[in-house]
Amino acid sequence: MPASARLAGAGLLLAFLRALGCAGRAPGLSMAEGNTLISVDYEIFGKVQGVFFRKHTQAEGKKLGLVGWVQNTDRGTVQGQLQGPISKVRHMQEWLETRGSPKSHIDKANFNNEKVILKLDYSDFQIVK
Repeated sequence: MPASARLAGAGLLLAFLRALGCAGRAPGLSMAEGNTLISVDYEIFGKVQGVFFRKHTQAEGKKLGLVGWVQNTDRGTVQGQLQGPISKVRHMQEWLETRGSPKSHIDKANFNNEKVILKLDYSDFQIVK
C-alpha cells in the first residue's frame, strides 16, 4: 500500500478516535503537535539479512526517538514493532520501505496491527537475537 494511502487511512482513523475521545498522546503535549502515540508491527522482505539491517534499523529508530524491537526470522525476513509519535513512526516506515541498510535490497514492507496507544510498551529500541 502506498505511503499516501496509509497516511490517509491513518488520518481518518485518528479523526474517528479523537471524536470518540480515545486517541492517546504523550503527557504534556497537544494533539495539534502530532504526538499521538501509535504502535505498528512490520515485516521487511528482500535482501535484509547479513547486511546489518537490524543494526541500522535500531540506529534509525533511536535517532527518531522511537522504541520497539527488530529481529531476523527463519523466513529470511526482518520483523519487529515500532512505537512512538505518529509522525516519527511514519518517517521510520518510509525508511524501512525505501532505504534500510546500505547493502540491503528491500522488495516489500508489510505493516499491520497499527493502533493508537496511551503509553509506550518499551523503554528503548532493541535488537532481538
